[in-house]
Amino acid sequence: MNVKDIIRREQFCQIVKEIRGSHEYLIIGIDVGKDKHHAFMGTATGKSLLRRLIFENNIEGFSGLLAHAEAIKVRNGLSKIVFGLEPTGNYHKPLGRHLIRCGCNLVLVTGSAVKHNRQLLDGRWDKHDTKDAANVADLVSRGRCLYYDLPSSKIDELRDLLSLRRRLKKEEHSLKMRIRNNLLVKFFPELDRLYSACESESLSIVRWCLDPNKIAGMEFDQFFRVVTRTQRGIAQQLRLRKIHRLAAESVGYPMSPAAEFEAELVVEKLKHVRQQIEETEQLLEDISIDFVEYSWLLTIPGFGPYVSARVLASIASPWRFDNRKQLLKLVGYDLCANRSGKQSDKAVPVISKKGNAEFRYALYQAAFVASTRNRYFIAYFNKLLRGRKRERGIKIKMRVKLAAKMLVIAWTLMKRREPFDPHYLNIE
Repeated sequence: MNVKDIIRREQFCQIVKEIRGSHEYLIIGIDVGKDKHHAFMGTATGKSLLRRLIFENNIEGFSGLLAHAEAIKVRNGLSKIVFGLEPTGNYHKPLGRHLIRCGCNLVLVTGSAVKHNRQLLDGRWDKHDTKDAANVADLVSRGRCLYYDLPSSKIDELRDLLSLRRRLKKEEHSLKMRIRNNLLVKFFPELDRLYSACESESLSIVRWCLDPNKIAGMEFDQFFRVVTRTQRGIAQQLRLRKIHRLAAESVGYPMSPAAEFEAELVVEKLKHVRQQIEETEQLLEDISIDFVEYSWLLTIPGFGPYVSARVLASIASPWRFDNRKQLLKLVGYDLCANRSGKQSDKAVPVISKKGNAEFRYALYQAAFVASTRNRYFIAYFNKLLRGRKRERGIKIKMRVKLAAKMLVIAWTLMKRREPFDPHYLNIE
């Protein structure tokens, strides 16, 4: 975390502490759009100074916004300006980057806070760009805002690549479901039960001979050569013989040239997407190696290249967080419970799941791997389960707890600049 980021964070903490009811601040709430942004200017005491300002999403529009803000600040005898943004896709990023480069105080307001506050301001207040800008300003005036994180270019690259990988994985899953739920169940339903046993061979069958009549018309040796590239032993032959036998008795729908074209297209597209995923992961690893923290994260059992890159991109600078509670909120591993009424004392806390779901899932997978393959983590996991093994769902709960601990350990290693030590687990 460089000096500028430290200063920005200290300024943010000061703003949140003193802005409520202050007579010094000009608050500018901005409703972000793709082509145009709507701004509202007012004070922390609730006085409206400029209800509507529409400016273009370009340098002229940004300059006009700053000029208006400076003029209104001087005219009303105010000494400080705070800009508030609601993150909307990627539309807010050019404006946020420009304002920070100009030395402006910038904060974020979450979409859920804007939604709930809209109803509080007026029970029947509909969604409107101008009103939403005032809504953002109202939240900022009460200190209901977040620090605007502007990471380094390398961290930004990691986040973009992780976002790309997530979209590619969704596309891969969509294509797999299209093969199984659209093609197999219609033309060769018997193959669906054996699909997962060896996916590469199953894809070859879908690509070259999905029609059961075509398979039944082949000798087994010919069928074997068509769908396999390498011989993997007796189990492979037995599985393919079973598929060859089932093809003769299949109840599948007759295939048409259009269906054969679709099967070929989907399989080739799936292979292409998987190749893109491999290239993306390789680029992720190449960029991550430039960070010293990456090598320390890899020393944690269960932390492979992807999980380490995910942690590195999400935490960015470990000095952004003052304590572990802030870190756990980032992922949604913080505990919460509905404590109300007569049963409030018996309420069982659960994780909030309000943070980054992809990050949370990656940490859980790392905890699963570590608790099944590393002797130190196995011992720690058994310690957590001691006396509670018969409780329903206890293993999942304890792995979630272990995932949260692994996140804190990763954060500690990044701050201390040292590799993993089993003593962090406090097994004894």
